[in-house]
Amino acid sequence: MKNDKLKNQYRINEQIRVREVRIVGDEGSSVVPTRDALNMAREQGVDLVEISPNANPPVCRLIDYSKFLYQQKKRQKEMKAKQVKVEVKEIRFGPQTDEHDYQFKLKHAKEFLEEGNKVRAYVFFRGRSILFKEQGEVLLLRFANDLEEVGKVESMPSLEGKKMFLYLAPKKAGTKKISQQARDREAAKVEESGKRKDNAPAVEEEVEMPVNGGLFANAKISSDALKKLTEGED
Repeated sequence: MKNDKLKNQYRINEQIRVREVRIVGDEGSSVVPTRDALNMAREQGVDLVEISPNANPPVCRLIDYSKFLYQQKKRQKEMKAKQVKVEVKEIRFGPQTDEHDYQFKLKHAKEFLEEGNKVRAYVFFRGRSILFKEQGEVLLLRFANDLEEVGKVESMPSLEGKKMFLYLAPKKAGTKKISQQARDREAAKVEESGKRKDNAPAVEEEVEMPVNGGLFANAKISSDALKKLTEGED
Protein backbone atom coordinates (compact mmCIF):
# COMPACT_ATOMS: atom_id res chain seq x y z
CA MET A 1 0.00 0.00 0.00
CA LYS A 2 2.76 2.44 0.96
CA ASN A 3 4.81 1.54 -2.11
CA ASP A 4 1.79 2.10 -4.39
CA LYS A 5 1.23 5.50 -2.82
CA LEU A 6 4.86 6.43 -3.41
CA LYS A 7 4.70 5.29 -7.02
CA ASN A 8 1.65 7.41 -7.70
CA GLN A 9 3.47 10.55 -6.62
CA TYR A 10 5.61 10.64 -9.76
CA ARG A 11 4.96 10.52 -13.48
CA ILE A 12 7.44 8.59 -15.60
CA ASN A 13 8.22 8.16 -19.30
CA GLU A 14 5.09 8.41 -21.50
CA GLN A 15 3.04 9.67 -18.53
CA ILE A 16 4.89 12.98 -18.91
CA ARG A 17 2.92 14.84 -21.57
CA VAL A 18 4.27 18.39 -21.43
CA ARG A 19 6.08 19.88 -24.42
CA GLU A 20 9.50 20.24 -22.78
CA VAL A 21 11.22 19.37 -19.51
CA ARG A 22 14.31 20.37 -17.59
CA ILE A 23 16.77 17.51 -17.17
CA VAL A 24 18.93 17.74 -14.05
CA GLY A 25 21.97 15.63 -13.27
CA ASP A 26 25.47 15.67 -11.86
CA GLU A 27 26.71 17.78 -14.78
CA GLY A 28 24.03 20.47 -14.46
CA SER A 29 20.66 21.00 -16.11
CA SER A 30 19.25 21.68 -19.55
CA VAL A 31 15.80 22.25 -21.08
CA VAL A 32 14.95 19.82 -23.87
CA PRO A 33 11.79 18.67 -25.70
CA THR A 34 10.09 15.83 -23.83
CA ARG A 35 10.44 13.58 -26.89
CA ASP A 36 14.22 14.06 -26.86
CA ALA A 37 14.32 13.41 -23.13
CA LEU A 38 12.49 10.11 -23.62
CA ASN A 39 14.97 9.10 -26.32
CA MET A 40 17.87 9.92 -23.98
CA ALA A 41 16.33 7.72 -21.29
CA ARG A 42 15.92 4.79 -23.70
CA GLU A 43 19.51 5.12 -24.93
CA GLN A 44 20.82 5.04 -21.36
CA GLY A 45 18.53 2.20 -20.31
CA VAL A 46 16.86 4.26 -17.59
CA ASP A 47 13.57 6.09 -17.00
CA LEU A 48 12.51 9.70 -17.35
CA VAL A 49 11.17 10.58 -13.88
CA GLU A 50 9.32 13.83 -13.17
CA ILE A 51 10.49 14.99 -9.74
CA SER A 52 9.13 18.55 -9.72
CA PRO A 53 5.90 18.84 -11.74
CA ASN A 54 5.07 22.40 -10.65
CA ALA A 55 8.27 23.92 -12.00
CA ASN A 56 8.25 25.67 -15.37
CA PRO A 57 9.21 23.57 -17.22
CA PRO A 58 8.79 20.45 -15.03
CA VAL A 59 12.05 19.05 -13.65
CA CYS A 60 12.97 15.47 -14.53
CA ARG A 61 15.82 13.06 -13.90
CA LEU A 62 17.22 10.24 -15.98
CA ILE A 63 17.37 7.41 -13.48
CA ASP A 64 16.28 3.84 -12.91
CA TYR A 65 12.78 4.21 -11.47
CA SER A 66 13.13 1.30 -9.06
CA LYS A 67 16.38 2.76 -7.73
CA PHE A 68 14.71 6.16 -7.44
CA LEU A 69 11.83 4.73 -5.36
CA TYR A 70 14.31 2.90 -3.14
CA GLN A 71 16.21 6.12 -2.47
CA GLN A 72 12.99 8.00 -1.68
CA LYS A 73 11.84 5.26 0.71
CA LYS A 74 15.23 5.23 2.43
CA ARG A 75 15.14 9.01 2.82
CA GLN A 76 11.67 8.89 4.38
CA LYS A 77 12.85 6.30 6.90
CA GLU A 78 15.83 8.45 7.85
CA MET A 79 13.61 11.50 8.33
CA LYS A 80 11.18 9.50 10.43
CA ALA A 81 14.02 8.19 12.60
CA LYS A 82 15.18 11.75 13.30
CA GLN A 83 11.72 12.76 14.46
CA VAL A 84 12.10 11.50 18.00
CA LYS A 85 8.88 11.50 19.96
CA VAL A 86 9.48 13.33 23.23
CA GLU A 87 7.38 12.11 26.14
CA VAL A 88 6.87 13.74 29.51
CA LYS A 89 7.54 11.31 32.35
CA GLU A 90 6.19 12.04 35.82
CA ILE A 91 8.06 11.53 39.08
CA ARG A 92 6.02 11.96 42.26
CA PHE A 93 7.38 12.74 45.71
CA GLY A 94 5.91 13.31 49.13
CA PRO A 95 7.30 16.05 51.40
CA GLN A 96 8.69 13.32 53.71
CA THR A 97 10.26 11.11 50.99
CA ASP A 98 12.91 8.84 52.49
CA GLU A 99 16.39 8.46 51.02
CA HIS A 100 15.84 5.00 49.53
CA ASP A 101 12.71 6.10 47.67
CA TYR A 102 14.47 9.27 46.54
CA GLN A 103 17.40 7.36 45.04
CA PHE A 104 15.03 4.91 43.33
CA LYS A 105 13.13 7.74 41.63
CA LEU A 106 16.34 9.59 40.83
CA LYS A 107 17.61 6.54 38.93
CA HIS A 108 14.45 6.34 36.83
CA ALA A 109 14.46 10.07 36.11
CA LYS A 110 18.05 9.81 34.86
CA GLU A 111 17.05 6.99 32.52
CA PHE A 112 14.12 9.02 31.20
CA LEU A 113 16.35 12.02 30.43
CA GLU A 114 19.05 9.89 28.80
CA GLU A 115 16.37 8.44 26.52
CA GLY A 116 15.45 11.96 25.40
CA ASN A 117 12.27 12.36 27.43
CA LYS A 118 11.27 15.28 29.60
CA VAL A 119 10.64 14.87 33.31
CA ARG A 120 7.93 16.53 35.39
CA ALA A 121 8.74 16.02 39.04
CA TYR A 122 6.33 17.15 41.69
CA VAL A 123 5.76 17.03 45.42
CA PHE A 124 2.19 16.30 46.47
CA PHE A 125 1.09 17.91 49.72
CA ARG A 126 -1.73 16.03 51.39
CA GLY A 127 -3.76 17.83 54.06
CA ARG A 128 -1.65 19.76 56.57
CA SER A 129 1.57 18.67 54.87
CA ILE A 130 1.28 21.89 52.84
CA LEU A 131 3.01 23.46 55.84
CA PHE A 132 6.18 21.71 54.63
CA LYS A 133 6.21 23.40 51.21
CA GLU A 134 9.73 24.74 51.80
CA GLN A 135 10.93 21.20 52.43
CA GLY A 136 9.30 20.15 49.15
CA GLU A 137 11.06 22.95 47.31
CA VAL A 138 14.40 21.89 48.76
CA LEU A 139 13.71 18.32 47.64
CA LEU A 140 13.02 19.39 44.06
CA LEU A 141 16.12 21.59 43.96
CA ARG A 142 18.23 18.70 45.18
CA PHE A 143 16.62 16.54 42.52
CA ALA A 144 17.56 19.04 39.80
CA ASN A 145 21.09 19.27 41.16
CA ASP A 146 21.56 15.50 41.13
CA LEU A 147 20.42 15.38 37.49
CA GLU A 148 22.39 18.35 36.19
CA GLU A 149 24.67 16.14 34.06
CA VAL A 150 21.80 14.80 31.97
CA GLY A 151 19.02 17.37 32.37
CA LYS A 152 18.44 21.10 32.46
CA VAL A 153 15.78 22.98 34.40
CA GLU A 154 13.01 24.43 32.25
CA SER A 155 11.22 26.10 35.16
CA MET A 156 11.93 26.60 38.84
CA PRO A 157 9.80 24.80 41.44
CA SER A 158 6.35 26.38 41.57
CA LEU A 159 3.32 25.59 43.70
CA GLU A 160 0.08 24.85 41.85
CA GLY A 161 -2.68 23.95 44.24
CA LYS A 162 -1.46 21.03 46.34
CA LYS A 163 1.41 20.19 44.00
CA MET A 164 4.82 21.79 43.53
CA PHE A 165 6.22 21.16 40.05
CA LEU A 166 9.71 21.10 38.58
CA TYR A 167 10.25 20.59 34.84
CA LEU A 168 13.44 19.10 33.41
CA ALA A 169 14.47 18.64 29.78
CA PRO A 170 17.25 16.42 28.43
CA LYS A 171 20.48 18.13 27.54
CA LYS A 172 21.13 18.25 23.79
CA ALA A 173 24.77 17.29 24.05
CA GLY A 174 25.52 13.92 25.58
CA THR A 175 27.45 13.93 28.80
CA LYS A 176 30.59 11.84 28.97
CA LYS A 177 30.26 9.18 31.64
CA ILE A 178 33.10 8.85 34.14
CA SER A 179 33.85 5.46 35.64
CA GLN A 180 34.06 4.98 39.39
CA GLN A 181 37.79 4.23 39.09
CA ALA A 182 38.34 7.56 37.35
CA ARG A 183 36.36 9.30 40.08
CA ASP A 184 38.49 7.62 42.78
CA ARG A 185 41.72 8.66 41.03
CA GLU A 186 40.49 12.24 40.76
CA ALA A 187 39.49 12.27 44.42
CA ALA A 188 42.93 10.93 45.37
CA LYS A 189 44.62 13.71 43.38
CA VAL A 190 42.53 16.34 45.09
CA GLU A 191 43.31 14.86 48.51
CA GLU A 192 47.04 14.73 47.73
CA SER A 193 46.95 18.32 46.49
CA GLY A 194 45.28 19.39 49.73
CA LYS A 195 48.00 17.78 51.84
CA ARG A 196 50.71 19.73 50.03
CA LYS A 197 49.14 23.05 50.87
CA ASP A 198 50.29 23.01 54.48
CA ASN A 199 50.36 26.78 54.75
CA ALA A 200 46.92 27.28 53.30
CA PRO A 201 44.28 28.57 55.78
CA ALA A 202 41.69 26.08 56.92
CA VAL A 203 38.42 26.34 55.08
CA GLU A 204 35.18 25.03 56.46
CA GLU A 205 33.87 22.25 54.25
CA GLU A 206 30.73 23.18 52.38
CA VAL A 207 28.46 21.35 50.00
CA GLU A 208 28.53 22.91 46.54
CA MET A 209 25.18 23.10 44.81
CA PRO A 210 25.96 24.39 41.24
CA VAL A 211 22.55 23.70 39.72
CA ASN A 212 22.39 25.12 36.21
CA GLY A 213 24.58 28.11 36.89
CA GLY A 214 23.07 29.40 40.10
CA LEU A 215 19.80 27.55 40.57
CA PHE A 216 19.86 27.90 44.32
CA ALA A 217 20.73 31.57 44.05
CA ASN A 218 17.48 32.10 42.17
CA ALA A 219 15.34 30.01 44.51
CA LYS A 220 13.25 31.92 47.05
CA ILE A 221 13.69 29.60 50.01
CA SER A 222 14.60 30.34 53.61
CA SER A 223 18.06 29.97 55.10
CA ASP A 224 16.74 27.17 57.30
CA ALA A 225 15.65 25.21 54.24
CA LEU A 226 19.06 25.60 52.62
CA LYS A 227 20.70 24.50 55.85
CA LYS A 228 18.59 21.34 55.82
CA LEU A 229 19.62 20.63 52.27
CA THR A 230 23.34 21.04 52.91
CA GLU A 231 23.02 18.74 55.92
CA GLY A 232 21.52 16.08 53.61
CA GLU A 233 18.01 16.09 55.04
CA ASP A 234 15.02 15.51 52.80
